[in-house]
Amino acid sequence: MAASAYASALGRLKPEFPAFLPKETYGPLTAAKDPNEVAKLLEGTPYGPDLQSARAAYQGVALVEVAINRTFVRRNRHAYEATPFAGRGVVGAYLTRWDLQNIELILAAKAQGRAVTETEDHLVSSREIPAGLYAGVLTLDDFRQLLAQPTLEAVAAALVRHGYGATVLPLVEAFQRTHDIFPILHALDAEYYARVLAATKFFQGDEWVVRQFLASEIDVRNALLLLKGKAADLPMDEVAGRWLAGGALAAAQVPDLYGVRAVPELADRLAARFPTVGEGTAEFTEGQSLTGYEAALSRDRATSELRRLRTYPLSLAVIFTYLLLAEVEREDVRRIAFAKLYGIPAERLAPLLVGPRL
Repeated sequence: MAASAYASALGRLKPEFPAFLPKETYGPLTAAKDPNEVAKLLEGTPYGPDLQSARAAYQGVALVEVAINRTFVRRNRHAYEATPFAGRGVVGAYLTRWDLQNIELILAAKAQGRAVTETEDHLVSSREIPAGLYAGVLTLDDFRQLLAQPTLEAVAAALVRHGYGATVLPLVEAFQRTHDIFPILHALDAEYYARVLAATKFFQGDEWVVRQFLASEIDVRNALLLLKGKAADLPMDEVAGRWLAGGALAAAQVPDLYGVRAVPELADRLAARFPTVGEGTAEFTEGQSLTGYEAALSRDRATSELRRLRTYPLSLAVIFTYLLLAEVEREDVRRIAFAKLYGIPAERLAPLLVGPRL
């Protein structure tokens, strides 16, 4: 594709990069005493207008999350609109991940019997616009209709009209027997990655950047699967059956990686792909929590991907640089807000953040 088209995209997005939270912002946020103080500290940032508009209906961690999601959706829309026409198929396919996240949230809520209003607050949306709308097929009213269904089975049936029924319906009977929702969520994730990878087949010549970007995300998902499986002492066959295809880590490597006695040893083996994953071992040793590993994997991926993406500014890479920074910031601020809700001290929270170390 002509570089001039992406020069325009770079010109539209470049002024937006300084709007991401600077590193010095995170110190006061991690030191905040509760979610309300987090919200107050965010008032002078791009989250301020959404905090102000949501304050009449929300407070505490719900206020922060609603504002985060609304700002995030606006950033996604900006990235999509800045994408040249020939790249919109790839970016659009990628952004359907937020439709999928909302669907999975609704399915999980139905499986657990959570209330409709409680779940709607957590949808990735901005007022009447869900994040995937620009490329997906579901509106916020569609999500509300899914939420209004009485059971998971009814939600699965309703998903037929949105193109997800063929994936979910065959697994409903097994769910009724086992009440295990994971196979349904795994099938949706596998379909998503297969679809978006198919959208990145070579056409303009710069789609390979996105394929590598997606492959690294799949590798993180699979590495976490291994770590969670080992922590839960799951059989290797069960873990291998949940593997996502499309990453650089092949399913054939599972026996070698998984054939260790404990989680820290598994992390050592994963270091060949993710050099800093071992930073999560201290958190695991102290509290048997995998959160440190998850943060280390995300940080390792974000660091390497941003380094690579920034090497190709006049391509789809500029769009995905912006999208990745938006996703990292959203997860960091959410993590801070919920850490404050549960009283996690700043010294334990700070190492779990990704953005301040990019």
